[in-house]
Amino acid sequence: MSSSGAKGLDAVVVGSGPNGLAAALVLARAGLSVEVFEGAPTPGGGCRTEELTLPGFHHDVCSTIQSMVPLSPFFFELGLERRGLRLLSPEVAFAHPFDGGRAASVHGTVAETAATLGADGDAYARLMGPLVDATATLVPTVLSSLRSIPRRPIPMARFAMAGVPSAAHLVRRFSADARGLFAGVSSHAMMSLDTPLTAAFGIFLTVTAHAGGWPLVEGGSSGLVDALVSELQRAGGTLRTGQWIRNMNELPAARVTLFDTSPQTLVAVAGERLPAHYVNAVSRFRNGSGVCKVDWALSGPVPWSALECRRAATIHVGGTFEEVALAEADVAAGRHAEKPFCIVVQPSVVDSSRAPTGQATLWAYCHVPNGSTVDMTSRIEAQIERFAPGFGDLVLARSTITAAQFEQHNPNYVGGDINGGAGTLRQTIFRPTMRWNPYRTGAPGLYLCSSSTPPGGGVHGMCGVGAARAVLHDLKDDPVR
Repeated sequence: MSSSGAKGLDAVVVGSGPNGLAAALVLARAGLSVEVFEGAPTPGGGCRTEELTLPGFHHDVCSTIQSMVPLSPFFFELGLERRGLRLLSPEVAFAHPFDGGRAASVHGTVAETAATLGADGDAYARLMGPLVDATATLVPTVLSSLRSIPRRPIPMARFAMAGVPSAAHLVRRFSADARGLFAGVSSHAMMSLDTPLTAAFGIFLTVTAHAGGWPLVEGGSSGLVDALVSELQRAGGTLRTGQWIRNMNELPAARVTLFDTSPQTLVAVAGERLPAHYVNAVSRFRNGSGVCKVDWALSGPVPWSALECRRAATIHVGGTFEEVALAEADVAAGRHAEKPFCIVVQPSVVDSSRAPTGQATLWAYCHVPNGSTVDMTSRIEAQIERFAPGFGDLVLARSTITAAQFEQHNPNYVGGDINGGAGTLRQTIFRPTMRWNPYRTGAPGLYLCSSSTPPGGGVHGMCGVGAARAVLHDLKDDPVR
């Protein structure tokens, strides 16, 4: 039960992204008094929806495709769809176009997808079939702190054997379109495709596509945040927006404070209370590549040459494996790719509420060196036009944000890194520092719960859940401080 009152709150959370709200909700449901502080006018972090181009066109500021929401243990238990939240799934989870009007795509089942991949179909089924069958084990294990032995080690061993090597190594088993398919989905790792663990990103996200369908929230991703805030308030927690926290003295007294922020912000706000070794370790934390994102208001749907792309909400644009790999290698080397790999999202394929009747919203981003100020709009549009001739004629308005501007908009995106830190093998297991419990900072009562802790980026809430569990364990051992 809560022990607040004259002694102050039980818990304060700084930052209201999905992880911060998840941490707050877990603690509030455990009977603690909780207050969340958000610097922006609205909650959600990268999970917000705004009219970025023209009135009536509703764009997600960052996150649109909620690939992990249907499968995350946190969201599954929460059951927000029972509260009225609607997740809309496209017929095709994601597609990857090639020159000549062809595309590879991921459909509902492994068998359906394999049937479209020609010579690569059997190899795809052998790789993905057993892993999709093990979704109930694989997903909760990957979306954890990675500190315990999985209950079913054989599926995890199979995943590790295929995923720990690079995407370049993974695609050796394919000879045709599946090479490009895995190039695109593996590039969500935001690393060169010859880097270890890039295959794991591609395989895991493909599992979520088969098991969950890569849905989006009807009306915009802010609907998911609104539902979380409503649940928090129902549990007795409170949210304050428009209050940037620059010093611990600006927060009310509380038994514990959790930061849904970058490690750099944690140090800037609470550095005097943190152990020197923790501060030094955080200084060595590596941020990943940044993104340059463009939002468009369109007069109609994108005229993709490949019909599969017209049925998917997510399109991976970049061409062959070799082309995508070259673009990602350029970024890793600190260069801006002339033909960048682009993640393109067209919500209007399944959600007509995002734009006026007959019109559409679209966004795309490409990877750029961290902190880049370069506007990549023309290069991104050229890549889309390559696979959707006539696209440029549909543009009514556009809004571009560079990597550097992303950080100004959301301080958690350091240098435009939307994943909360480079997804290297070391930083996947030990992020942000080499501590057995990644959520504790070594300072009594201070915790980190952002995507800079395991399991990393994405809308799943499990970083917040992990931190909240550490808090509840610590308060049980030390109920009164």
